[in-house]
Amino acid sequence: MYHWIPFWPDTAAVNAVVVNNLYIAELALSGLIMATVVVMMLSFCIRYRSRSAASRANLVEKTWHFEIAWTSATLGVFLILFVWGAAIYLWLFKPPPADEEVYVVGKQWMWKVEHPGGQREIDALHVPVDKTIRLVMASEDVIHSFFVPAFRIKHDVVPGTLETIWFKANKTGVFKLECTQYCGLQHATMQGDIVVMTAPDYARWLGEQGVDQSLAAQGADLFRAHGCSGCHGENSTVHAPSLAGLYGTLVHLEDGSVRIADDAYLRDCILNPRSFTVAGYPPVMPDFSGQLGEDELLKLIAYIKSLGGKQEAGR
Repeated sequence: MYHWIPFWPDTAAVNAVVVNNLYIAELALSGLIMATVVVMMLSFCIRYRSRSAASRANLVEKTWHFEIAWTSATLGVFLILFVWGAAIYLWLFKPPPADEEVYVVGKQWMWKVEHPGGQREIDALHVPVDKTIRLVMASEDVIHSFFVPAFRIKHDVVPGTLETIWFKANKTGVFKLECTQYCGLQHATMQGDIVVMTAPDYARWLGEQGVDQSLAAQGADLFRAHGCSGCHGENSTVHAPSLAGLYGTLVHLEDGSVRIADDAYLRDCILNPRSFTVAGYPPVMPDFSGQLGEDELLKLIAYIKSLGGKQEAGR
């Protein structure tokens, strides 16, 4: 679509098309304003050149109507661009319902990827074309930045938090994945590939990975191994909140606040439960901070999400 523009980078996602349109509009407006100013400067230079017959009288005469019209017009157009850009920003950072959710963990110096079916990748991400992909991202050490130039998506991955981003690739191929936040001596080597495939090829790739346990099933094993089922299980005698149907619902906390049970909330509750005590329940859950890695946390979250809930609200 944009091949006619010299040096234009590859465009391979719906996100990129939207960002491109805004960028081209900004370039066009900036170019128009610059051309108008240059033309006016040249016309004055020619008109009032040395020994020209142009009148020099009334040099301090004010032209308020012209100034107000010029300023108001440019302000109005730039405000339109501002509103347009703000709408795109909200659209980019509010993921639509995803066709597939993938978990990504950044660490010095690699990207670890896990698919819902349990398939794992290092410095690569295989996805189907024309499908909305939602990424749930975490960092094990320092701030990293997930950047795919061809998709025009870039998002910092901050330690201690879960970040989400989405994209919808609209053509097949292999596209570069980079970290654009300096993260240590080997920062420049923290690269990978996004491999966009047709639906049949992607299904074939998933089946060839030889995985026998889904991410949720691995989370269920961790859930039992760490004794979580002793309190949150169906047959538990401990007075603890039920996790069935929890994801995406509103949770009323003991301090009077209300949180949405999304990925970030589930992570916070696992690592620091005393700060997120649910109203009506005693603060008896142990602290798992320092006992679980980011990949284990993502598996536990995948298991809790598999128990049901309002998926749309969480996304």
